[in-house]
Amino acid sequence: MNQEQDWNKLATETKVVAAGRPEKKPDGALNPPIALNSTFHEGGPIGYARYGNETWSALEDAISILEGGKSLIFSSGMGAISCVISLLPEASVIVAAHNGYQGTTTMLKKMHEDKRLEVRFVDLANTEAVLAAIPGAKMLYLESPTNPGIEVVDLPTVIAAGKVAHCVVVVDNTLATPMIQNPLALGADITLHSVTKYLSGHSDLLLGSISTKENALYGRLEQARRYSGSIAGPFEAWLALRGLRTFALRMQRSQENALELANRLVKDPRVLKVRYPGLVTDPYHERAKSFMKGFGAMISFEVNATTAQIDQMCDFSKLITNATSLGGVESIWERRRRWATESHTIPENLIRFSVGIESVDDLWSDIQFAFTAAKIL
Repeated sequence: MNQEQDWNKLATETKVVAAGRPEKKPDGALNPPIALNSTFHEGGPIGYARYGNETWSALEDAISILEGGKSLIFSSGMGAISCVISLLPEASVIVAAHNGYQGTTTMLKKMHEDKRLEVRFVDLANTEAVLAAIPGAKMLYLESPTNPGIEVVDLPTVIAAGKVAHCVVVVDNTLATPMIQNPLALGADITLHSVTKYLSGHSDLLLGSISTKENALYGRLEQARRYSGSIAGPFEAWLALRGLRTFALRMQRSQENALELANRLVKDPRVLKVRYPGLVTDPYHERAKSFMKGFGAMISFEVNATTAQIDQMCDFSKLITNATSLGGVESIWERRRRWATESHTIPENLIRFSVGIESVDDLWSDIQFAFTAAKIL
């Protein structure tokens, strides 16, 4: 099963199980080995361990099949993001989210202050604002849904506009995942992931990935990885590939839980606002339905309480972990503005909630317990 047209016939649920396997042969291994080598005999395609690894290749092949473009893995999501940004010449203009993933926005703010780049920070969910910012830009850097606002960007429209303006269009697909949307199929040049999150799914590794359909762009990205040294460890790559096997099942269960919990939170008088595009009342519901195949497993909600009470609420929960990550089998939440680098457009009372695969009733009971323990009545 190695021909592109054969993979295109398969559902994502099948691809995550079948992709990245060794060739079939008598007594051949079902799973790729963990290749622990820093040195290779001369004459082969790898050459040196900073250039490639058999275990990397298996994971890259699997992500390539999911995203529909040739892929590279990196030591972290930020490693992948930094590689993409490194493509821009000095003083280039880039359009990016003013309230997106704080790792990206913090890095771009510093580059803007240092005059390394001219960054036009916009509300990505405001299509007109994005279109107005594009002229003269070299790169359009998108994420949808946004993190942690859970706003849906009109990807078909803004990607098309970016391409007309000859921008390199990048989409961080971490929150949506290939189960829900395929930015390369929508016309983007690059899609990237924090593989740490949903693709691996077990909160036990750091990895990132980049995918593109363009051979010349892939070559530039591979060279940037090669000489920046932002390379993955083979054991982490092997763990991620093992985690990927259950990705579709995990995502399905987490999405189901998220929709149910969002509907319950909307009815709770202690909650001022729920941000989840799966709700028919969400301002991005119809937009999401127009090109997405689901609504994801991330909820953000605003609580009618003091920041001290909300911090206590996140601490007092017994099942839901108070931590700064997402996309694992376990449910995780936190008050995002506890971080100084979080965008000040994000409300102080907002909780970002990565919904896991636990019993939805147990999660709801834990939320109710946390409310009560923090004296949010």
